[in-house]
Amino acid sequence: MKKITQIFLFFFSIISWAQQQTISYSVNPTAFEENQSITLTFQGSSISEATWGVTGNALYLWAWSYDINDTNNQDCPTNGSWQNSSETNRLIYNSGSDTYTITFTPNTFYNRSNIGRIGFLVKAKNGDGDKKSQDIFAEVGLFNVTLNSPVENSATIITSGSNLNISANNTNGVADYNLKANGVSINTSNGVSTYNYNHTNITSNTSYILEVTQSSVTKSKKFSVIVNPGTVSQAMAGGLEDGINYNISDPTRATLVLTAPSKDFVYVAGSFNNYQPTTTYAMKKDPTSGKFWLELTGLTSGQIEHYQYWVVDQTSIANSPSLVKTADPFSTLVLSPYDDPWTPASTYPNMPTYPVGQEREVTVLQTGQIAYPWINTSFTKPKKEDLIVYEALVRDFDSDRNFQDLIDKIDYFKNLKINAIELMPVMEFEGNESWGYNTSFHMALDKHYGPSNKLKELIDLCHTNGIAVILDIALNHAFGRNPMNRMWMNDPDGDGWGDPSTENPYFNTVARHSYSVGSDFNHSSTYTKEYVKRVTKHWIQEYKIDGFRWDLTKGFTQNCTAGDDSCTNSYQADRVAILKEYVDHCWSLDPTHYAIFEHLGTENEEKEWANYRIAENPSKGVMMWGEMTSQYEILMKGNAGADISGIGNKSRPSFLGKRLLGYPESHDKERLIYTGLTSGNAGGAFPVFNNLQNALNRMSTIGAVSILVPGPKMIWHFAELGMDDSIYTCSNGTVNTETDPTSGDCKLATKPQPQWTENWLGDANRSVIYNNWRKFNILKTQEAVFEGDYTISNDASTVKQRVYVFDNSLPATTLKNVVILGNFSVANLTINPNFPYTGTWYNLMDGSSINVTDTQAVISVTSGGFRIYGNQPAQSLSTQQFDLTESITLYPNPSSDYFSLSDSIKNVDVYTITGQLVKSFKGGFTAEHNFSISDLSKGVYFVKLTNDNNRQGTIKFIKE
Repeated sequence: MKKITQIFLFFFSIISWAQQQTISYSVNPTAFEENQSITLTFQGSSISEATWGVTGNALYLWAWSYDINDTNNQDCPTNGSWQNSSETNRLIYNSGSDTYTITFTPNTFYNRSNIGRIGFLVKAKNGDGDKKSQDIFAEVGLFNVTLNSPVENSATIITSGSNLNISANNTNGVADYNLKANGVSINTSNGVSTYNYNHTNITSNTSYILEVTQSSVTKSKKFSVIVNPGTVSQAMAGGLEDGINYNISDPTRATLVLTAPSKDFVYVAGSFNNYQPTTTYAMKKDPTSGKFWLELTGLTSGQIEHYQYWVVDQTSIANSPSLVKTADPFSTLVLSPYDDPWTPASTYPNMPTYPVGQEREVTVLQTGQIAYPWINTSFTKPKKEDLIVYEALVRDFDSDRNFQDLIDKIDYFKNLKINAIELMPVMEFEGNESWGYNTSFHMALDKHYGPSNKLKELIDLCHTNGIAVILDIALNHAFGRNPMNRMWMNDPDGDGWGDPSTENPYFNTVARHSYSVGSDFNHSSTYTKEYVKRVTKHWIQEYKIDGFRWDLTKGFTQNCTAGDDSCTNSYQADRVAILKEYVDHCWSLDPTHYAIFEHLGTENEEKEWANYRIAENPSKGVMMWGEMTSQYEILMKGNAGADISGIGNKSRPSFLGKRLLGYPESHDKERLIYTGLTSGNAGGAFPVFNNLQNALNRMSTIGAVSILVPGPKMIWHFAELGMDDSIYTCSNGTVNTETDPTSGDCKLATKPQPQWTENWLGDANRSVIYNNWRKFNILKTQEAVFEGDYTISNDASTVKQRVYVFDNSLPATTLKNVVILGNFSVANLTINPNFPYTGTWYNLMDGSSINVTDTQAVISVTSGGFRIYGNQPAQSLSTQQFDLTESITLYPNPSSDYFSLSDSIKNVDVYTITGQLVKSFKGGFTAEHNFSISDLSKGVYFVKLTNDNNRQGTIKFIKE
């Protein structure tokens, strides 16, 4: 299944796994050279278009080719992506004969020469869910060789001392045959068209190559023999875990442990034995646990090695391979022939080289590694109730698309005053351009984001700056490269890829819930539970991860079927118990660990997790995702009818703690501003539809009526800058949504970076959102009232929102009552604030005050605007410990004629670098006012700012 090199699946893709179809086909002419036109014909009656969801006869060829030595395979450059095949490869439907055809010349179509063999299959435009045929192969050239026995690329399992018969024949006349065993010639036969040889008394694993030469052309056929070593039963040392166990006192040794129930024997093949293991590298079997293990000796401290397991089942069930060569399921670093060549050296310097001649991932082993020197070893996590989680996709955060980008932007996070970063999955996933939910190795870091120490550096830096780090972890499923999938797989076409077989101890053969993604883990299995616990332990202990966002927790049940939404969305006791067991394990490692479930389910099940162990010290309890995008979309559009009560715990009265993680935007939902721009209210004086300025104005108000509601909150990256690109934006900037299934959407596509390339922080219309949200975050995390109670109401219409936050246990001399007003109309309106009492109330954003004599006296609020009033000034804002310039941007910088500021200001003074005052602007200025500096000499200056509250700050400025 060549699709495995291209798959970029998203966790909510609904997939119906089906057995791949065997279709009828022909190649005309049957024998051809690479520069000769050929026609492939597929019989329509053998293809179930309806099963694949195909309409309009939209079938496509997915193709690849091998070089003449059958070693180097490449995808056809016109394939497109697995989810979106190129129209170049669309098959022509011939209604009269009910056939599909495509005609091409191989060396042109595949864009290469010296082709020895081509491969292809038929698929739907989006091939997700195994909407494809079997793999098909055709030899290239009039001179072709057929290996009759054994099967090409097969591994024959024998007892020591057995024989192997090799037979082959060729076309186009006689040829010379040369049989090599482990690189050494053992038999030749010249000037024949038929070859037979019996290799006798084979006592060791042997890799064969049969080289057949005609004129100057040589074609090779590969196969191998695996000798049953007779597994030795021997107890392994105590304290060993699955995967690599490094010997701390002796860096020349390491012990490998593998759980492989029902398997007969296992070899370890690696760089230390040239991938030709002898019986010395046959794993022993622990008689108590049944685990295979092997101690490697003679290793060099600090030297990078790599290996695979050769896992053998001599009596495998139908369609399940007897031999699987696989990387270690518990790898912490893997090398991949599919992904590594496209990872820049700047992202991963000195990446180990993938071993020549091997296939699929290999596990990296390195003794004597130097531990990362953690700087912050005493990080205290923010309280769950105060969390402001910043969800980020490393790939789309900045142009280098790696961990270093986030490290370089630490001031961006600090100034925004968030206190947690949630990284979408960073575990080894299939392909490089992915959201990460198509995980294949859950303990390995994906190299496309950088090496291990870079993630640790990012975590260390975040902790030093008071920011927790949460990982999004996808343990509902895994994908085709996953070793536990492959060791027990159904692989009828023998290509080394497949879905779980009925013997698989980790996976279901079909999903036991209605949100099928990849291969569905069976979380009732003891094996799966131990795997999950080991994975979570690794990230908590090795990387000091502060919490996990558990993806798709609805899938952690065994009680439902793939199409039964009612069952999946109903209370499932096994799911409740399993997830409690997993969080118990995490809390046993870190009592303050954050557990966040993306369940999006019913209260009767969620409350059991939300209230679980909440009374303990430290308090536990699971935070639940509270998705509110649809309601905030209504507000963004300027329409009535929104109910945003679900943004906080009041919508879940049975939750004992303020732990609902509410959010207006996330990676899986359309951007609010894009929705407003494309379907917003087009009426009124301030239409949202097709009016970026009006849409941007609303984002500050969105933040005011979401972030400030008590309970943890989440920000999807760049919402704080008013990101208006659709989540369906393609890498070229166009927008392609799910509404056209034949063309494929761009939801998972790599996104452009306008927030940096267009300097959005220097854009007053966008930086004002950032600065306002920054203030909201300060209020949220530093003012006690925002851990209190709240009500959400409206003034006659839901376009006029009122959030009342209060804590009556606080003294009257402190901020204990807050009234937040938001006008989401497309007109300027007045709103009844319904103050709880009369007296002096303070605008928390600028410190100004009003004398309230009538609590019902209306307050004017501009379209898309907001007001925040408190019974006392906010000490966190009025006595700010931060520089005024953290919330004001000076631009352009450098400049030759003038500069502007992103916010209003009272006074501006310009000083030389030696401290001489050379220019002053007094009297108050609005945002974006042009301050002329054309008369200044070229050089570096300091611009001192003073606002209406006499708060000050200084910005360095360069005059060109």
